[in-house]
This record gives sequence, C-alpha cells and structure tokens, in this order.
Amino acid sequence: MELPEELLFEKQDGVAILTLNRPEKFNALNPNLRDGIGRVCREVSRDDEVRVMIITGAGKAFCSGADLSTRLKDKDQASGAILAASGAETAETRRSITEPIGHYSLAIRGLEKPVIAAVNGVASGGGLGIVLACDIRVASDKARFSAIWVRRGLVPDAGASYFLPRIVGFAKACELIFRGHIINADEAAQMGMVNLVVPHDELMARTKELAAQIAQNAPIALEWAKKILSKALNNDLESQLYLETAAQRICNQSEDFKEGIRSFMEKRPAVFKGK
Repeated sequence: MELPEELLFEKQDGVAILTLNRPEKFNALNPNLRDGIGRVCREVSRDDEVRVMIITGAGKAFCSGADLSTRLKDKDQASGAILAASGAETAETRRSITEPIGHYSLAIRGLEKPVIAAVNGVASGGGLGIVLACDIRVASDKARFSAIWVRRGLVPDAGASYFLPRIVGFAKACELIFRGHIINADEAAQMGMVNLVVPHDELMARTKELAAQIAQNAPIALEWAKKILSKALNNDLESQLYLETAAQRICNQSEDFKEGIRSFMEKRPAVFKGK
C-alpha cells in the first residue's frame, strides 16, 4: 500500500498501527493526511491479517486539527479554477465541494474492526474528531483536548457534533464546543471522553497490550460487535434485537464459534482463525 510521507503504517500479530507523521506541524491535517487515512481504512477493512488498528501521532502532538494555511490556499486555488473554467468545474473542484469535511472520520467509523486512539499529545479540531471517531481512546497524561472551532470562527466538523453529545452528553458537549477551551487527560477521562489515562512513556506499550487482548478474540464476532454497537446509537430496542439476532446467526455458523465452544470445554485458550 503506497502512502504519502505524512503517514506511517505497520502491522504485526493482527495489530495495525497508523501514525500521523507531520510532527513539525503538530500533525495538522493536509490533503494527503485526510485522503490517506481513508485509504488506510479501506485497505485494513479488506486485510484479514489485521484484527485491530491503532491510530497515533508522531512527535509531541496527536493532531492539532486542520492546517489552516493549506485550507486557505486550497480555497483560493479552487476559486481560481472555477473562474478560469467559466463555470465548468474540474473533477477536483467538484469533489472539494461535494465531499463532506472530515470524511476521514466517516472512514474510521466505517472500518469494520476495532480502532483504538493512542493520544500522545494535543488533539484539537479535526484531530479531536479523529479521536472521537475511534472506538476506544487511550490517552497519555500529557494529552490535551479542545473543540477549538469557535475560536477560529468555525463550527465543529469531522463528526464532532455527532460524537461529542453521544460520548459526554448534550450539555457537556455544548460546554466544550461553545467555550472551545482546552481540557487535560484527567478531565477527559472524568467525562468519559477517554477510556484510560496512562503515563506518557507507557502509552504505546499499554495501547498495544490492549490491542493484543482484543486481537485474540474471534474476528467475525469482533466485526459484527462493532457493527451492532454503531447501529445502537440510533436504533430503537426492537430494531436492535433483530440486528443482534441476525449477527448472532452469522456467528453461529462460523468455525470460530465451534472453536470457542471447544476451547471452553477443554479449558484452554481459543485459537481463532476468522472463519
């Protein structure tokens, strides 16, 4: 898989690690990063060797949000292209107009495998959106979080207006978004924004340990568990029961289900193959 230099990717023992790699810019989101995240998510979805993915940042930051200098430049170029074409849009201009801002969060959420954010530093704006789109969030004690948009004359994007109320509650989401202030890792944990806060030097070791524990479980069941949990955010109970039933019947037909029963009866760890 070819990726821009702004992204690093590795995988081992069922765990993939995607690293945002613009440390000199605090991993601010430019077009290569935004598009690359989506590409990785699509590839990982099709890769049977990967059972869990970790997203983290290089250097001192997780992601400081959009690279505003790049966004302003892109906007100027797009406007020029429209004028030069006398109303005939180019494919790139059309895409920039129709594609949702923060489409990378949709790609992360749509990845049918568990995704863990290892938050090593500041996560603000679109970077916060990436963190919130992940299924589990582990934060360094040096991590900082900010829904900073209103301080830049903007509204939340990257799915933050969707995720925050569901994770921390409506009133707390309003406070975070309306104030645009910075909170530390302990504050984020207290409101349920992150699952775990660990010493900075232990962040990746602890996150990999968690990922390894998840990766030991049945891949088919993990994928369907993520699907039904995602739907539960909007489903009523009856619809959710039917979805659980359909997923359970799929799992019941898998070899992994039989292995799970055998390992229980034989009092040994299960060895799942994703079949």
